[in-house]
This record gives sequence, structure tokens and C-alpha cells, in this order.
Amino acid sequence: MTAMPRVFINHISKFLPNKPVSNDQIEGVLGIINGRASRAKAIVLRNNKIHTRYYALNEKGEATHNNTELTVGAIHQLMEETGLDGSAIELLSCGTSTPDQLLPSHASMVHGAWNNNNLEINSASGICTSGMNALKYGFMAIQSGSVKNAVCTGSERVSSWLKADKFNNESNRLEALEQNPMIGFEKDFLRWMLSDGAAALLLTNQPNTDSISLAIEWIEGISYANELETCMYAGAIKENGVLKPWSDMSPEEWLDQSVFAIKQDIKLLEANIIEKGVQSMDAILRKHQIAPDEINYFLPHISSFVFKNKLQQAFENKGIHIPAERWFINLDRVGNIGSASIYIQLEELFNSKNLKKGEKILLSVPESGRFNYVYALLEVC
Repeated sequence: MTAMPRVFINHISKFLPNKPVSNDQIEGVLGIINGRASRAKAIVLRNNKIHTRYYALNEKGEATHNNTELTVGAIHQLMEETGLDGSAIELLSCGTSTPDQLLPSHASMVHGAWNNNNLEINSASGICTSGMNALKYGFMAIQSGSVKNAVCTGSERVSSWLKADKFNNESNRLEALEQNPMIGFEKDFLRWMLSDGAAALLLTNQPNTDSISLAIEWIEGISYANELETCMYAGAIKENGVLKPWSDMSPEEWLDQSVFAIKQDIKLLEANIIEKGVQSMDAILRKHQIAPDEINYFLPHISSFVFKNKLQQAFENKGIHIPAERWFINLDRVGNIGSASIYIQLEELFNSKNLKKGEKILLSVPESGRFNYVYALLEVC
């Protein structure tokens, strides 16, 4: 029986738009909803400990890039840094939470803008794990022998979803009804959490000969959607734990209830994200017979530093001991870029020149949409 080809990450590039935006500049870019100061801003920023992030908006809040352009920017950077011609790529697999349109798919739009050659495309939808699912598709395509190489991307252009003008109509409606005109915490919360950016990985069936590569040992996910209701969503409203989709609502409702805003059920998040994270981590390590002390670098995608200590303590309580010095997180510098976050964490580590052959890297990506977790084990070679 012929062994399946091994799969290697040979290069990683990122594209972060414009200049870093500090905490005191956020409202200057995103705007203030109907001139009223946010109730959530100070609390959220204090907890998430994000100091700078990137927006595909200029200082006036005008768009400078769409999601497709961010993704192509990362791909162009990848091609330039590797010296490859785009015509050599056989598969393009793209993950995002925030495509520029409902149809066509994000990968189709990226391919059209890249305009390199005819190839296979794949779009992975979802929230933060969509980038990992895009990576897994590329991994499986090479491992099966279907293609010899792939470019996998994770990207977000969420800033335009967070601008004040997307919420003014709802605020005005509440005021007209003589209710509190402040938008709900589940919407306001995320305005101080999310960022823009993209990254691209080059996968091949052969490692680099003159520099390190990362061999993908496995990628595996676990969903708890059968147990838990929806926590993070957009394009819907939540009624008694059930989502009512935008397509079943009138255009007036879309505006009056900020239906297309990204929302998160904070109570549901806090009750489950750590518990299911530990449960899934324990299951994955046991299945693949990986001892925590074998892990040299642990890259968890976290949305806020408030979760870091809680997660570490919960791991310890379960007997999963990964020392703090092995955790690699850059959330404070680049912000939470959703599906692109894990790519950009890995890009910084990969290009740090500190990795040594034989070291193992564990990637951990949760998403709170309906509590889905994806893990990957990489080995430096």
C-alpha cells in the first residue's frame, strides 16, 4: 500500500492594512453611535488587553480595502517572498467570516482578483475556524495526491460591519419608542474586539531544502452544536434561543434591529467556551496520544486575554500542563482577526528564526458561533 504524501507549510505571509490603530483612535475611525459614548468600551478594552489593531479604513472611516483585496494582498506577498509564479499553484482554499458578498464564494472572488491561472478553489465558511477548515482542505488535497501544492488563506474585513452608521437606525428607533437608545451589549461588545487582516500559507508535498518547513501531522475538529445553542451570529436575531434569519424579515427590520451586525451572547460564551475548550483539548490529545510536555509551542486563538488565565487554570485542573512560556499569543499587537488570527500567530513564530527542527507546535482555534474547536499539530523540519 502506497503511503500518503506528507504535507508541509513552506512559507507564511500576512497583509495588515494601513497603520496600527490605538485604543484612543478607535472611535475616530469607527465613529460614535448617535453621539453617545459606549457603555462597553472601557470594560472590554481593559479585559481584552488589545493595544493596537488594523482596519481596512482610513482615518475618516472610508474603506481602503475589501476582504478580497486583503486576501490577494497576502497572496501577492507570499508569491513575492517565495519567488513563485502564481501559475504554479494548483489549489486555492480560502476561509473567512466576512466575505464581501453572499454570492459568489469568497475563494471565487479572490481567484478572480488574483487572476493567475485556472485552478481548483474551495471556500470555507464559518467564523474563526473557517481559516483552519480552509487549511484542512488544502492538507487533505495534497495528502490524497489530488494536488502537489496549495495556497490557503484566512482573512477578515469586519471593520465596515462595526461602523457607527450601521447602528444609528436602531438607536433612533429605540429613542423614538422612549427606550434606552444604547445598542445592546452583545453588539457593542464586539466593536472593541475585532480587526482586519489576511494571511496566506503555502502548502506543498516537499519541504524546503534551504530553510525550515512545518510538517502537518494532523488537523482535527470537534463541534458541540448538538449540545449548545447559537452564541455568535450575524444576519439573524435570536428569539428564545432560536435564530430567525434575515431572509424571513422585512428590510425595515434589518435596519431597526441591526440584523447584520455581529452579535455574541456573552453569558453563553462565558458559561461554555472554557469548559468545551478543555473537553475538546483533552479528547484530541488522548486520541493522538500526545503528552502536553511534548508541545514546544502552544498557539491558542483567544479573543481576549481575560480567557488566557482561565484557560490555563482549567487545563491545569484537567492535568494538561503547558507552561506559560510555551504559549505564543500576539493578540495585543494585531487584535482579533477571526479566521486569520491563527495564521498571523503562526506567521510571526515561523518567521522569528527561533524554531528548531523536531519542535512541535499545537494550534488551537475555538469559535463561539455554536462552539466548534479545531486543532492542528505541526512539527518543525
